[in-house]
Amino acid sequence: MSNIRLFYSKSLSLNLTDKLDKSQSHYVSKVMRLKEKEVFSLFNSSGEWEAKISNITKSIVEFNVTKQLRQKENIKDLWLAFSPIKSNYFNFMVQKATELGVTKFLPIIFERTIVRKINKERLEKVIIEAAEQSNRITVPSIEDPQKLKSFLNNDMDLIFTDLNTANTKIDLTKLTNKPTCVIIGPEGDFSEEEREEILEFNGVQPIKINENILRSETAVISALSIINYAIN
Repeated sequence: MSNIRLFYSKSLSLNLTDKLDKSQSHYVSKVMRLKEKEVFSLFNSSGEWEAKISNITKSIVEFNVTKQLRQKENIKDLWLAFSPIKSNYFNFMVQKATELGVTKFLPIIFERTIVRKINKERLEKVIIEAAEQSNRITVPSIEDPQKLKSFLNNDMDLIFTDLNTANTKIDLTKLTNKPTCVIIGPEGDFSEEEREEILEFNGVQPIKINENILRSETAVISALSIINYAIN
């Protein structure tokens, strides 16, 4: 079987017959040069399935699902709350966070946020590509930008990356079955009012991830790595 993995947004089941969209068909037939009767895999939150090419007509790939390869994953929800940053760094951050297991992205507009709009469609493509590459079945969702007050209404365990704390370890006994969310500040850091508001959140754990001041995308990778190590 080839190592081609494609996200399929519709329902998957044994013996399903369908066509890939134009972009995926081009990738399979022109870039990867698969032929009729060759196989690739399709995945979504229901699992991963083997698909065999039944026909290629006018560069559109038709396929038939032949067997299930993996079942639905039961994974812990890991959220990332962050301030939007410049496009190239933003794409990189979202890609790496997807590889590190984030299940939901929550952009927040802080007082010192510089970039206040996101290209959600572009980011969704980056997320899907990262999920395909990293062998994930689940594809993370991304919410519209929101204010901090709205974000803090979520029911979650909150890990607060705080430069001002002396704590460097996560207390696992404080984590529940709720989603675990790590919050990363903007390039100019949290305002004192925002910091106080976050620290008032029930069950929040402030943690210093490094003595140095990190770029946003570096802080995301560092924090997620620490959390993954702690909870897995």
